[in-house]
Amino acid sequence: MASMSHSSLALGGASASASDYLRSSSNGVSGVSLRTLGRSKFTTTTRRSALYVSARLKKGKKFDHPWPANPDPNVKGGVLSYLSTFKPLGDTQKPVTLDFERPLVELEKKIVDVRKMANETGLDFTEQIITLENKYRQALKDLYTHLTPIQRVNIARHPNRPTFLDHISNITDKFMELHGDRAGYDDPAIVTGIGTIDGKRYMFIGHQKGRNTKENIMRNFGMPTPHGYRKALRMMYYADHHGFPIVTFIDTPGAYADLKSEELGQGEAIANNLRTMFGLKVPILSIVIGEGGSGGALAIGCANKMLMLENAVFYVASPEACAAILWKTSKAAPEAAEKLRITSKELVKLNVADGIIPEPLGGAHADPSWTSQQIKNAINENMNEFGKMSGDELLKHRMAKYRKIGVFIENVPIEPERKRNMKTRDAVVSTSRKLEGEVEKLREQILKAKETSSSEDEPSSELLNEMIEKLKSEIDDEYTEAAVAMGLEERLNAMREEFSKASAEEHLMHPVLIEKIEKLKEEFNSRLVDAPNYESLQSKLNMLRDFSRAKAASEAASARNEIDKRFQEAVDRPEIREKVEAVKAEVASSGASSFDELSDELKEKVLKTKSEVEAEMAGVLKSMGLELEAVTPNVKDVAEQTFVPNEELQEKLEKLNQEITEKIDEVVKTPEIKSMVELLKVETAKASKTPPGDSEASQKIETLEQQIKQKIAEALSASGLQEKQEELEKEMEAAREVAAEEESEESLKEDDDDDDEDGSGSGKPEIINPSFA
Repeated sequence: MASMSHSSLALGGASASASDYLRSSSNGVSGVSLRTLGRSKFTTTTRRSALYVSARLKKGKKFDHPWPANPDPNVKGGVLSYLSTFKPLGDTQKPVTLDFERPLVELEKKIVDVRKMANETGLDFTEQIITLENKYRQALKDLYTHLTPIQRVNIARHPNRPTFLDHISNITDKFMELHGDRAGYDDPAIVTGIGTIDGKRYMFIGHQKGRNTKENIMRNFGMPTPHGYRKALRMMYYADHHGFPIVTFIDTPGAYADLKSEELGQGEAIANNLRTMFGLKVPILSIVIGEGGSGGALAIGCANKMLMLENAVFYVASPEACAAILWKTSKAAPEAAEKLRITSKELVKLNVADGIIPEPLGGAHADPSWTSQQIKNAINENMNEFGKMSGDELLKHRMAKYRKIGVFIENVPIEPERKRNMKTRDAVVSTSRKLEGEVEKLREQILKAKETSSSEDEPSSELLNEMIEKLKSEIDDEYTEAAVAMGLEERLNAMREEFSKASAEEHLMHPVLIEKIEKLKEEFNSRLVDAPNYESLQSKLNMLRDFSRAKAASEAASARNEIDKRFQEAVDRPEIREKVEAVKAEVASSGASSFDELSDELKEKVLKTKSEVEAEMAGVLKSMGLELEAVTPNVKDVAEQTFVPNEELQEKLEKLNQEITEKIDEVVKTPEIKSMVELLKVETAKASKTPPGDSEASQKIETLEQQIKQKIAEALSASGLQEKQEELEKEMEAAREVAAEEESEESLKEDDDDDDEDGSGSGKPEIINPSFA
């Protein structure tokens, strides 16, 4: 403890400040040592209150050097590599299975199970294991050679995919990381440093993602701030000054877009990098090793050449962001990924990328060392090419690369394929996604109506018709796409022209043309399963079938309700009601137990009243645009309606129906009937375009229908099926009469019991049910 006053101390006759006396005497400077000062007590002549200063000396922790006590001078990367914060992970990364890789996981599990069984039982399962392994390799090859764009996006984002520093440690002989933007910050999302490959020095700049959650948070998931781009810019100037070729590695979802980054000038930092890279006179090679998102990737990607790993992607907006903007849902990401054309193959075709670096089956994470070796070979090959160019030639080469992107050619016919792809995409792309939402809502509405049994909840017929028309349009597009994918488009167009010519001539088609149509139809149907859009087509066909059924059921229910309402109105008319009541009273007073026991006069009255009621009902149907073809005069209708044939008759009936159906199918496939059916289709199509009062078109259609029916009837008669049908009808008629008599006796007994109880008939008129054929 030391006691000192505010004023300076006077020792040895000289005036000095307190700091001068706190110096260590061991430094050769006259003064008081700290130890002496600690034991001394100083006072001043002033009478002011003393100021006490206390201090406690704490022993500091010994500095831990990042390198070992005896570093190996021959370590890969040199002794200074011990300074790097990027170290090998202590634990191996956990395997991550993507959704589309699940079938492979199941095969792997089977292989493991068989090997485990072989070890436990001691049996030889070598052949089974070899078969499963071959099957696994083939499945892996088939899967990774036919990846969709969204699957490549998922591979590019794989958590175990090797990062920039992983590749650097594999391809460089020595590497020294350089830090800081000289403006106050070192962004860990961008790593820069000097390294050597086969004795040649390069400036390496790249986005660095993390290999686990902790590293991802530290690296900000590979999303740089303005400090990172300014650090990269500083290293570019450094490389340009010393003549080091620049190699950049791109792997970022995009620049970090928080408020602080915008305040620090994120846009300005990216733009400055773009401008500067076009003026550097050293070779620049960019390699996309994962995902390259928007300006955050382009800020270090303006190079003489841009190479991409096989499963890398490069985009202006992520598929999820694009889907959210265009379709208002991220579920449309697969379609957005396809339309954006963000894969390496597509970008090479568009001259955005200049080459593809192969990856092993399973992605770069399946064999990082092999992938890194391919990157090293690509760097050496391209740098050898750039080494022959001067600084000015490199600038022209870099400018020419970007000038050739998006070439416009005038007065040159567009290729058929490109012309086909240039149709209005907005309607084609957006319709299917919007349709899914509309279909889901309509389905929910139909299910709700079924659950509540309420007609109010049922969708309107207009809504169902609109949905059906949309689905038909979508299905037509799907069939066209399938035909293009199978290479049948030209043949279908040619066949369509031949059919149009034959239809225009208004005569039966030639059997050869019918045969050609059938063959093409069979080939199309057999290959349709292999079409890339088969699942989508099948889904839409199922939707169309469901909504067509819902429409038919809705129309049938509406028609049934309307008919019942009109029938009730007809029978409630006073004159009809009085006649029915009078006949019922006479039948009840006659005491007859069956229709046969009634007198002739009463029978005539019953039949006459029934005819009048049937005439009223026929008038109701005619007013609704329906036609009553026939009425079966049978007083045993109730028995007939409830009649169920026994098992033997039911079996005979089903067998006969099957034989008739097979025979009709056989007859319809004959060339003569086929040509008549095709001509009927043509006439029906023509009639739909002619005015409603055109009797000539209707007569042609009616004549063709009669001819087709007659041909089918003749074929059925010749096959002996007609005689079988007549015999079965006689058997069923006999069984029906027996059942009707039993039903009639039971109903008369019930009527007698009711009359005995209340002494009168019911207030509502009862009608002998007519049978409509």
